[in-house]
Amino acid sequence: MRRDYNDKVYADWRRKVYKRDKFTCQMPGCKRKTYLQAHHIQKWADASALRFEVDNGITLCFACHKEVTGAEHQYASLFMEIVRKNNG
Repeated sequence: MRRDYNDKVYADWRRKVYKRDKFTCQMPGCKRKTYLQAHHIQKWADASALRFEVDNGITLCFACHKEVTGAEHQYASLFMEIVRKNNG
């Protein structure tokens, strides 16, 4: 299933992820505030029940999102720790 970036539910999910993360890339060492993307920690295709769970999202800039893509499993525990901290 492809994401519809104009879908109101998806747009609301992205907005909530960005807000929780203070509109800043959450990759350690990067604090960019531009070219942000909401990344699904558990992949969209693999975790349909978590697609719109805010805690399954993290804010990344375009460059960091590109770095993570294809290696999501390597970052999942780190990103979940960051999300827990941000929910604090």
